Amino acid sequence: MGLFRRKASTKPTEAVTADGVAPVPDETSEAAAPTDEKAGRGPYDSTQVTAMGARVDLGAVWLPVLPGLQLRMEVDKKSQKVTGVAASLQGSVLQVQAFAAPKTGGIWDEVREEIGASLTKQGGTVDDVPGTFGRELMARIPAKTPEGKPAVRPARFIGHDGSRWFLRGVLSGRAAVDAEAAKPLESVFANIVVVRDSNPRPPRDLLTLTLPKQARKDGATPDAEGEPADAEPQAPSFDPLTRGPEITEIR
Repeated sequence: MGLFRRKASTKPTEAVTADGVAPVPDETSEAAAPTDEKAGRGPYDSTQVTAMGARVDLGAVWLPVLPGLQLRMEVDKKSQKVTGVAASLQGSVLQVQAFAAPKTGGIWDEVREEIGASLTKQGGTVDDVPGTFGRELMARIPAKTPEGKPAVRPARFIGHDGSRWFLRGVLSGRAAVDAEAAKPLESVFANIVVVRDSNPRPPRDLLTLTLPKQARKDGATPDAEGEPADAEPQAPSFDPLTRGPEITEIR
């Protein structure tokens, strides 16, 4: 579906495995706190922080890590470009993408409207409500159970307008229906740092994401099962409405 056109260590996660999943070491630290007290609440622009802190470098996005968090990099099969990242934790998933935005203002208002219209057209229901990061969408998406019975899948669409960039997150699984379950991944989203390059880009152009260094061919290391980390990753389609652990409400 085209909704758009077109750690407490500073070390990144361990090697991303051949299927694109990066297990995060089980540490006692919580989500990365802002590395600059003057930065205020995030997500942040790279100019607002003084160090990467407890985050993993994914190119345009520095993503905070938590004990037990797993990262799955979404890779386009044809271009082999990373198109998004999904962070999974205890039955909840946060899917993240960063886009270019105009200097003159944010795009979250119009993006919400477009997402709502698209989901409604598919037979879903969408509520535009105040949330943790301002206005967000609470969606109930038509789905089917493994037995083929009609069902509904909940999802939360959150967004943040930054300095010439826009960050979109989609919460699914437990985090879509349970406020307490959502808090850890909300903390991850709130402490993301976006690194916007200086190149001119059209609004909504996907900012470049990269695999963590350990998974790249220039710094490959074997994963826990002995598979080379530079093996070709799987290339799932980055569709925030179909991936990750789900809670399905049967009608």
